Amino acid sequence: MICLRTLFLLRPLALPFYAGGSRQAACTMTAGTISYEDLKKLTASGKGRIFDVRSPEEVAQGKIPNSINIPVDKVEAALKMDPETFQKTYLVQKPKPEDENIIFHCQIGKRGARAAETAVTLGYTKVCNYAGGYKEWSEKEGK
Repeated sequence: MICLRTLFLLRPLALPFYAGGSRQAACTMTAGTISYEDLKKLTASGKGRIFDVRSPEEVAQGKIPNSINIPVDKVEAALKMDPETFQKTYLVQKPKPEDENIIFHCQIGKRGARAAETAVTLGYTKVCNYAGGYKEWSEKEGK
């Protein structure tokens, strides 16, 4: 099995993009992670697709706004679904492999990294793991 960091180093670097002269948050290939600050910008702009790979029981205790729950053990099957089945199952449009800002997270980062690695092996090119996970998010959001 190839590690996530190796896969990121083997493909072209994706840098944050600029629009209208102001920096906007985007997934970068810096170790395949995204910071709380950049994730916060993406959630505010609506430009990030956030997938929470924790169990439904964990999600019931709290979640990042607009995140979609796909437990880590179901990520591979979900990303292999045809778009119609994905839409019916998760009630959102399936991300395309070339889509930007596909972010995975869990409680503290380990399962999120595994999900991001799975996405990369399936051909998704601009994925990140929010390594701080819901733990960091809830602490910084005061929840």
